[in-house]
Amino acid sequence: MKVSTICGSDIRCIYREHLGKGPEGYQGCVAGHEPCGQIVVEGPGLRRFKKGDRVIVYHISGCGMCNDCRRGFMISCTSAKFRRAYGWQRHGGMAEYILAEEKARAHAAHTTKRALNNAASQPPPVFRIIGLQDLVLLPEELSYADGAMVACGFGTVYEGLAKIGVSGDDAVLVTGLGPVGLAACMLCKALGANKVIGIDATEERIQVARDLGVVDEALLAGAENVAQVKALTGGHGVERAVECSAAPMARRVAIQATRKWGRVAFIGEGGTVTFEPSDDLMHEQKGVVGSWVTSIWKMEELVEKIVRWKIKPEALITHRFPLEEAGKAYETMAAGKSGKVAVIFDEITSPSRSGGKVS
Repeated sequence: MKVSTICGSDIRCIYREHLGKGPEGYQGCVAGHEPCGQIVVEGPGLRRFKKGDRVIVYHISGCGMCNDCRRGFMISCTSAKFRRAYGWQRHGGMAEYILAEEKARAHAAHTTKRALNNAASQPPPVFRIIGLQDLVLLPEELSYADGAMVACGFGTVYEGLAKIGVSGDDAVLVTGLGPVGLAACMLCKALGANKVIGIDATEERIQVARDLGVVDEALLAGAENVAQVKALTGGHGVERAVECSAAPMARRVAIQATRKWGRVAFIGEGGTVTFEPSDDLMHEQKGVVGSWVTSIWKMEELVEKIVRWKIKPEALITHRFPLEEAGKAYETMAAGKSGKVAVIFDEITSPSRSGGKVS
């Protein structure tokens, strides 16, 4: 393994209590669904990837046959038998090796495991991903930390932004400035948004957003947020809003602070919301969409654009730990005051708060 980052869902459904159901039902395996690294052992019959490739792992392995899988949305795979998420129902990235199986290939999987056992007596390789499904090639321009940030974090945001459309015409509100919200701010800037306003309930995360330069304005969550956002946008409200916190008040603010004909994306998982459908939505001609993760093809598209836009997702990582200190890593993420938290295997990093330069 090279880098494995921690997701908010790891905290919500695994670290605090095993509360997840269905796709978020944790089954006692090695956690970590945001891994990135380099292939060191390969099975037979591969078509694209090979030993030595730097890769990002798309964090759900689907059946490959249902309608959603054929669309590239393995996150929405309908097969109860074959859908397995890394770090939830199959071993994930918080370990030295991760096995990414080819689908319905028992012999290939067996061969790969035997090859892994044979490799155990050799000097430790740079990274250990075995198998070649569910992968996206990591360009040389990006670090492994950049890659780990893509699948569940930046990929999830990119999908939501694609559904509502963000451009230079838009002022954008982002509610919740945790790692997903910070990613939303960074991507909105890259897409040309003319103003990015962030809201969070903690001063620490507001400061992280300011330090990173991903917001033009940052507000502490409170009863005056709708009025504050409108004051910052000439009294109109924003054209686009991205809700990343799952907090009931934040969801309501995202809807009410959006101007007529605006669009809102709900990305934050869990929680509830109460609003007036006629006054807040219908009479204002607003649209609200929900978005869950992304497709593997859009994730691949995003990686290409991250290189073109010259942005560094790893800048959102504020804390890095070795695997031996994974407990501290999860504790830091659970405190809810940091940016992204990463477990680093053998990338050399500077102690910079912004994530530093990976060499």
